[in-house]
Amino acid sequence: MNKIVIFIALFLFSFSAVAGTVDTVSIYSNSMHKQIKCVVIKPDVYKNKKNTFPVVYLLHGFGGNFSNWVTKVPELKNYADTYQIMIVCPDGNYASWYFDSPVDSASRYETYEGTEVVNYIDQHYHTIADAAHRAITGLSMGGHGALFLALRHATVFGAAGAISGGVDLTESKRRFDVAKRIGDTVINADNWHDYSVLNLIEKYTATPVKIIFDCGTKDIFIEGNRRLHQKMLELKIPHDYTERPGEHNWAYWKNAIPYQLLFFKRFFDKL
Repeated sequence: MNKIVIFIALFLFSFSAVAGTVDTVSIYSNSMHKQIKCVVIKPDVYKNKKNTFPVVYLLHGFGGNFSNWVTKVPELKNYADTYQIMIVCPDGNYASWYFDSPVDSASRYETYEGTEVVNYIDQHYHTIADAAHRAITGLSMGGHGALFLALRHATVFGAAGAISGGVDLTESKRRFDVAKRIGDTVINADNWHDYSVLNLIEKYTATPVKIIFDCGTKDIFIEGNRRLHQKMLELKIPHDYTERPGEHNWAYWKNAIPYQLLFFKRFFDKL
């Protein structure tokens, strides 16, 4: 029995020894004039300074923060090592929806996530600094944000995804503080149309961005995801779409993220 315990202990030690390492950094936003925290997960081989790595940007959902993903899914440290990638989890505030808000000039999270964070990471870490080696995804609010950012910044992000993404903003008219970011649904009705990925996609039928998104069959946003999938089929926009059993919760998101990371790894490797 003691030999078995020792073997298991040694196995676990060796497994953890090759897991990625986690930094928490503060990134100054020139557009919002404040320091904002961010988690950076590096693969174990990062310590070899000759290596450079692709980066996956991973966005949190409404009410979350920069630490959500690594706290709820500590396996990300192992995924970073398995796929030889860096994973960056920036903060998107409580309810930014990752927009440069047209009604609140103090909220400029499209500029922050799409430009300022990327520039900081490329300047301070050993990245492969081009769109062919950058991807972005996220859950819920972050899923919408990831697709929104990638479509509008295809020279920055070469691949994008969403997990349980709120891709049709009209599904959130009276919740999740969307109105605080883009205004009410009457005077600012155009914003609700134009800022929603479900409609934005119509302007990007020739996008070079490789897209993957998925949603649980009992998720609050499943109908919006189905509409986006159908519209992309009609517009002949290549994409990978999956539905799995699940709800709008961490059990689903934890299960979904390895599939998306594999998709991005294959994109980085040009498979």
